[in-house]
Amino acid sequence: MFKRHIVVLSLIAMLGLPFALAGISQGSLLFLTFEPGGRANGMGRAYSAVADDAYAMWWNPGATAFNRKTQLAGNHIPWLQGSGLDDMFYEFLGWNQYFYGIGNLNAHIIWLDAGTQPHTGANQENYGDFHSFDVAGAAGYSYELVPEKVGLGGNFKLIYSYLAPPTGETETRGSAFSFAFDLGAKFQDIGLPGIDGSIVLQNVGPDVTFVDQDQADPSPMTFRLGGAYTLFDNPMNKMIVSAEASKMLTNSDPLWKRFATGWNNFDETIYSAGAEYTYLDLISMRGGYFYDQVGDVLGPSFGVGVQYSFDQRYKLSADFAMVPAGGLVDYNKIFSLGFEF
Repeated sequence: MFKRHIVVLSLIAMLGLPFALAGISQGSLLFLTFEPGGRANGMGRAYSAVADDAYAMWWNPGATAFNRKTQLAGNHIPWLQGSGLDDMFYEFLGWNQYFYGIGNLNAHIIWLDAGTQPHTGANQENYGDFHSFDVAGAAGYSYELVPEKVGLGGNFKLIYSYLAPPTGETETRGSAFSFAFDLGAKFQDIGLPGIDGSIVLQNVGPDVTFVDQDQADPSPMTFRLGGAYTLFDNPMNKMIVSAEASKMLTNSDPLWKRFATGWNNFDETIYSAGAEYTYLDLISMRGGYFYDQVGDVLGPSFGVGVQYSFDQRYKLSADFAMVPAGGLVDYNKIFSLGFEF
């Protein structure tokens, strides 16, 4: 049976390592929880209340409602490089566009390339090599419900995961096709100017089946609550601080029931905080702290960004970050680009 396929089980454990343990380990399609963007990661992944770029759709689909420019973004992460798993890569491409009187339309695609694996059977038969990957494509819409105050949005995504081909003993493929929804809201100037908040629910979808329904696992439904405060903002410099808490609502209960029972094992909640200082809207320095006690992923994050505006219309940005990875390697490195006009 595929369930006994040693290589695939090892691959699943490898992909889930930074997030696993307790209830979190029951989730499937964990690549959907990998956070994109050098800016976001540099700020300790406390970003859902800050997001104002083409990564906003992933972090908080409601945040895109305030974006008025065409925005593009690309992300590259050599995942767990230096651990011996040097052919794993996480890629993100995103787009956001505002349409007057309609709202914002956006889309993104995520690709996790898990590299080449040896293909063996239950008795160590050698069937050659195979390539594993996960891919998700999403389309979203957002609307400024209260001008400059409240933005609401949602995403619909299609997901395909390919872990392994069948062995010579079975025709069962290690692959799955699924779908999911994201919902989010961003609140600007809550109570006082400069204070923003966010509420996000990600990856709401059916259980994911690789082999049969009896072995299905829940999608990685995740709740996020975030806040951000702009300490100062003037032509010379700008300073933002942020904080966020997230909880994966996964267990063996039906989807509708997990909205309540997913809050059990509250110690699985992940906390993060970050800050960004920008000088002359040109250079940004970022730092943060990520705390996932159950997953044993904790520590400081660091980041730097350069943004350049030209012709009074175009803006190009490049960002780099290092974030704690836990387990196999100390830090993951994130490279990202952004362009808006």
